[in-house]
Amino acid sequence: MGANSIVPKIGAMRNMRLSVHSVELTYLRHLFTQRRLELGLSQRALADRLGVVYSFIGKVETGDRRLDIFEFVQYCTGLEWNALEVLQDLMSVCEQQNNHFLLTALPTSQLK
Repeated sequence: MGANSIVPKIGAMRNMRLSVHSVELTYLRHLFTQRRLELGLSQRALADRLGVVYSFIGKVETGDRRLDIFEFVQYCTGLEWNALEVLQDLMSVCEQQNNHFLLTALPTSQLK
């Protein structure tokens, strides 16, 4: 960091972490689940591709488990997706909706 860098105060980002049940994360989980189903993969088959236990996939899809950025990239690869393209798509949806995802993009059953 340069001498002219602005350093945020401690706690300046305290509300940045989204709830696992936020619309944004629900939308992402829905994308993951739909893609897995489009590929004709069971949770167990995707788990085998990723080298994880199958309960991991279930936890990601239900929101009981978050993915860090490196896991996100691996997860996208397992779904035969380019992680950068998925991120760009998510950012585009956010920007189009003024930083909010469309609730209508998800079936009502996915918003629980």
